[in-house]
Amino acid sequence: MDAVEQMQQRVDGFFPSLLGIRFVTVEPERVVAELDVRREICTAPGVMHGGAVMSLADTLGAVGTIMNLREGQGTTTMESKTNFFGPAVEGTTLTAECIPLHRGGRTHVWETTIRNPAGKMVAKVTQTQMVLEPR
Repeated sequence: MDAVEQMQQRVDGFFPSLLGIRFVTVEPERVVAELDVRREICTAPGVMHGGAVMSLADTLGAVGTIMNLREGQGTTTMESKTNFFGPAVEGTTLTAECIPLHRGGRTHVWETTIRNPAGKMVAKVTQTQMVLEPR
């Protein structure tokens, strides 16, 4: 089983699968996923809720960090900053790409770019993940 299938199974039954996140690429240097903009994750009038956009990015940053952890380590989000540039319209599919800006021993910083099918940027998210040591 490859990393994409493993991560998809890992989130099955949890919030990322409820959102409908589909992983395309899962590597230590890059995470890519798709998300269909469905009515259930929209506000009126058929535009994806900002919290759902942020949740997509948060998931990818966490996955990127997980791909770089040593056995027994975990992660949690410390900080997240989102800039919105345009709407994610119901009935479309978003593509999110997440790359590391910093991968240290105690923190990782990831940048996620979310685009609509036309390639226009919907949002850019920068987040910091804390690396948690085993208890």
